[in-house]
Amino acid sequence: MIIYCLLGITLVLALYSLYLVWKAGSRPLRATYTYLLLGLSLAVFLYLYGTWVYLSIYAGYVFGGLLLAVCAAYVLRKHDHAARPTPLWKRRSNLILSALFISLSILYFTGTTGTPDTVRLSLPFKSGKYYVLQGGKGLPTNVFHFSLRGAVYAMDIVQLNNYGGRANQIFSRNLHDYTIFGDTLYAPCDGQVARAYSDDPDNIPPNMNRGPKNTNQVLLETPGYYVFMGHLKKGSVVVKEGQYVKQGDPLGCVGNSGFSTEPHLHIQVHAKAAGTPWYQGKPLYILFNGKGYLLNEVIHTR
Repeated sequence: MIIYCLLGITLVLALYSLYLVWKAGSRPLRATYTYLLLGLSLAVFLYLYGTWVYLSIYAGYVFGGLLLAVCAAYVLRKHDHAARPTPLWKRRSNLILSALFISLSILYFTGTTGTPDTVRLSLPFKSGKYYVLQGGKGLPTNVFHFSLRGAVYAMDIVQLNNYGGRANQIFSRNLHDYTIFGDTLYAPCDGQVARAYSDDPDNIPPNMNRGPKNTNQVLLETPGYYVFMGHLKKGSVVVKEGQYVKQGDPLGCVGNSGFSTEPHLHIQVHAKAAGTPWYQGKPLYILFNGKGYLLNEVIHTR
């Protein structure tokens, strides 16, 4: 199962990064600075990109605390000045990997799409704590959406439970184990309903064979842009095509229909362009209540 694999990779690499920092403390800095650099750069990369939410977001915070403790131990440890120097090939490989992790950590914040045009929306939920399972400013954080009809700023959002996880288990085939399943979705802006249906069944995780054309959805049209919200729960959509809705009006419930492995809300926004299908318009970066969110960030309702 890919979820277990991703979580396992995160945890193993996290322990390895701590080991590298600890190892660097056994000898003088001039002999082990490449190990220290690699350990710290890998740790920052994992803190930003790690799949902690599959266990709990608090696991990431614990990792951050352990890193600080290991760094403190590094400062306090006595160095073995008689130890052999690190081989040249190892120093070079450590520096190359460090440069990679540093670059990816910088790109986490900047993305590769330049300065995006933005759109201000209200968070389409009323209460709870939410999490960006997929999102960001294009590559490398939003790699899945990057090739999906130009949806470079699309977001997949899940809800967190009291333990900081998105479900009662790391992986469950029971839809009701996922905190966001059945959560009410509200209009994030004023607009006219251009498309609304919810006749398709919800997938049982991780099955998503029905594909993207079978996604229960609501598409809102405004004077300047379209807002698409997908993977809604079967039979939950309460608005009709042609209906005008105000910000905060209920639209339906979050489900797991279409091309989706687990319950979540998929949302993307495109600028309107005459004679162009909504999904081919220029993608817009979403600001919820005036704030932009990146991969693995927590969204608090107000």
